[in-house]
Amino acid sequence: MDSTGATRRARTGQRRAASLRQSLSRNWLGYLLVAPLMLWLAGTILYPLISAIRISFLDVGIIGTGGSFVGFENYSKILNSDKFWSALGRSLLWVVSNSVIQTVVAFATALILKQRFRGQGLARVWVILSWIVPTVVVVIIWRWLLGTSGGIVNYALVALGIVSEPVGFFGSGTGAYATVVLINSWRWFPLMAVILLAGMQGIPEDLYEAASVDGASAGMRFRHITFPSLQPVLFVMGLVGTLWSFNVFDVIWLFTRGGPSSATTTVPVFIYDTAFNSYRLSRSAAASVIVGVILLIFAALFIRFMMPPDEKEA
Repeated sequence: MDSTGATRRARTGQRRAASLRQSLSRNWLGYLLVAPLMLWLAGTILYPLISAIRISFLDVGIIGTGGSFVGFENYSKILNSDKFWSALGRSLLWVVSNSVIQTVVAFATALILKQRFRGQGLARVWVILSWIVPTVVVVIIWRWLLGTSGGIVNYALVALGIVSEPVGFFGSGTGAYATVVLINSWRWFPLMAVILLAGMQGIPEDLYEAASVDGASAGMRFRHITFPSLQPVLFVMGLVGTLWSFNVFDVIWLFTRGGPSSATTTVPVFIYDTAFNSYRLSRSAAASVIVGVILLIFAALFIRFMMPPDEKEA
């Protein structure tokens, strides 16, 4: 009996090995096509990540120089830095503010673009232009619009009697922060609107017609049909959008460079300033690793608790 069982197990193992070899031989072209992408990802993501972790345990000051091993000293200094925690708090406020504004405006825009009206196609193309324009161009345009001397916005405010003198949108900490949030939301809400519009177009019109026959108002149709049907789209937007918004650097740096008085210094700006202005590359790398862990934990919790039930079952 033992020899018979051993023979059967050996034959089963041989069949599995042969099946695996056949599967690999059939899929060799797929592996070959994917290999360059995997190598590119390893070179552009994995290597910098490992390098940042390694540098965070050294005392490197300027990029390109060597450093000695200091263990967790850089992590200790970052975790005990009031500037880091203040920057983290501003980043959280930045994410929440941008998420609320962009979601509300994107929903309103998508609902409008979903309606049938003359010039609908042109409107759908036109709305995405602010997202296509490069960040540097956006900054130049808005600096010109909001300038205290010759800015169109200030000229209109004074001419209409709303204010008695030009407003310094970037003159105070609160004003600069709110201005940058609004400009960043203006730039990114079109992308969210287009994604939401695509999701809305996938909802069967029969549901809306049946609800209208039953006497449901527009608000009820949105609450009970549109919003629940968009849960998978909103889940992806919430996860990716939050991570994306948290790491925004270019808009803030080009407008304010973290000022005035560090009022707009979010975590990405803090990390950049620590590395290239304070010449503490290892400490900056430690801050990057800490933030990476925080975002990884957030992503895991978001997926765990916010994933739609249908996606969990799948």
